Amino acid sequence: MILKQIRISRSLSQDQLAQMSGLNVRTIQRIESGHTASLESLKCLAAALDIEVSTLKQEKFMVDKSSENWGKLSIWVKLWFMTNFLDNKPIQRAVARRVMMASHISGFLGCLGGLFSEAALVGGLIMLANAYLFQLLTWQGDKYGIWYDDLKMGT
Repeated sequence: MILKQIRISRSLSQDQLAQMSGLNVRTIQRIESGHTASLESLKCLAAALDIEVSTLKQEKFMVDKSSENWGKLSIWVKLWFMTNFLDNKPIQRAVARRVMMASHISGFLGCLGGLFSEAALVGGLIMLANAYLFQLLTWQGDKYGIWYDDLKMGT
């Protein structure tokens, strides 16, 4: 189901969508994580998003890049959509933070090793760039609510 992609493309948080649809935030999280939604929930979401229920049931999401909503998105969110990064499930904030910290540490160590080797300096700079990209992902994830941290799969 493409609810998460539609929600993010409209710059809505899970809380905002829950308020608009009259559903619980937990229900939104479950649907986005792949759990089956009731017809009533789908109707509420479709009405809130001004789309058809059949659109919500689609597996692939095509963004109309000439639409007003696409123009409002930040370049970083557009990049996440273009690279299909948001299709990876589950995305957990803790994992992104661990990758960011590991990249920072190895980046700083690589830059320190740059005192002895140019290759180590280059590797360190690449790892620091990776760390800052994951920091950006964490910030965007917090802003748009893409995390599945609080979900208990199977409940």
